Amino acid sequence: MEKITKRQWIGFSTWAVIYVLFSVWMENLWLLFGLIVLADIYFTKFIPWGAWKRTRNKRVREALEWVDDILFALIAVYLINLFVFQNYQIPSSSLEKTLLVGDYLFVSKLSFGPRVPNTPLSFPLVQNTLPILNCKSYLDWPQWGYRRVKGLGTVKRNDIVVFNFPAGDTVALRKQNTDFYTLAHEYGRETVLSHPEIYGEVIYRPVDKRENYVKRCVGLPGDSLMLRENQLYINGEKMANPENMQLNYYVETNGTPFTEEQFRALDVSRADRVVYSAEPGYQSLLTYMGFRPNESGRFNLIYHLPLTEKALALVHRMPSVLQVKVEQDIWSTVYPAGYETGWRRDNYGPVWIPERGAEIELNAHNLALYSRCIANYEGNSLEVRPDGSVLINGRPETSYVFRYDYYFMMGDNRHNSADSRSWGFVPEDHVVGKPIMIWLSIDKDRELFNGGIRWGRMFRRADI
Repeated sequence: MEKITKRQWIGFSTWAVIYVLFSVWMENLWLLFGLIVLADIYFTKFIPWGAWKRTRNKRVREALEWVDDILFALIAVYLINLFVFQNYQIPSSSLEKTLLVGDYLFVSKLSFGPRVPNTPLSFPLVQNTLPILNCKSYLDWPQWGYRRVKGLGTVKRNDIVVFNFPAGDTVALRKQNTDFYTLAHEYGRETVLSHPEIYGEVIYRPVDKRENYVKRCVGLPGDSLMLRENQLYINGEKMANPENMQLNYYVETNGTPFTEEQFRALDVSRADRVVYSAEPGYQSLLTYMGFRPNESGRFNLIYHLPLTEKALALVHRMPSVLQVKVEQDIWSTVYPAGYETGWRRDNYGPVWIPERGAEIELNAHNLALYSRCIANYEGNSLEVRPDGSVLINGRPETSYVFRYDYYFMMGDNRHNSADSRSWGFVPEDHVVGKPIMIWLSIDKDRELFNGGIRWGRMFRRADI
């Protein structure tokens, strides 16, 4: 063994301290065996880590240098993405106008504590499917159970949270915009499974490889939550609405269409500008909503628009507007599917949010609400016999104690958000992190250098 230089000692000591601190943070002292590898890299060199640098072929040496740099970068990105922060793009309008379609976010993993990955062998910066190759971006083995290391805090009410989609455990690959359980409820489980030409292959995804969603946490573990006429109540107390919360409205005008400037003042994107009165099939809906034909027997120009309270006040001041009606919910399907509660999108609950250590009675109502928590999220086998008795892991049970905390997530765009009202509770092991900053924002309705970049949103906080 060659004489150990001062430079080697400094390099080894620096990385050893970092590695020990990381092992302590991970609460896994078995990782300390990795110090043997560090010692070999700097001192003993039993493994010829840098042998490729001594090759005489210049082209081979240059190629291997590129491979070495790329591998180092991939490993660094992988670790940063797992334990510090990741990039996230807002794909839908469910949180408008708080977060907009086209916002690019830094999501902090440290805010709630990073999770140890369920699938450690995966390609960095890809959620579950490799582009072009269209195959899985991860290996099914090994898979580890849920463990979260200490972070800077915990999920609080009104936090905006990025999480893995709970109902994304089972996916029909050709119908991924609708979760498998909704498809099974609407068309029948056997129909979905037996028609891959329509629905695609049905696959299972581990927790950390389910699609990422972003919503606002409105309900915490142990809360009782309900909505009445779009107003949220927690434990019987009326909650303040988010500043930029919006609902859908029907806006009847005297026939004068809104200008582009008016739509921009209302902050309504082109995709959200719907004219219902121009469609014959919507006339029965407009009649149901209380609109009446004019003297010529036709409906006036009626827009269907998502509006914040500020935008709604502007609409009421427009001289061409005759009346405004909030959209009524007449057809939504809510969680739990297949069990009649009488709940709808705008009038939901009351529902109790599961809390770790809390015990519930196993009756028909609770099984409808919490069977997914018991079986799918907490990994138990659950069987309900014809006589109504319940078996959990093969044993008769009359009650159940939850192992996880759960959260109730909703979008600020209340009428255009598929959230916990649609697919239920979010388990603690699905929580990814907290958006902390918008680093880029692109308006798809405008040219890139003519208002397409929303400069005013760049480098601003995203957690408000």
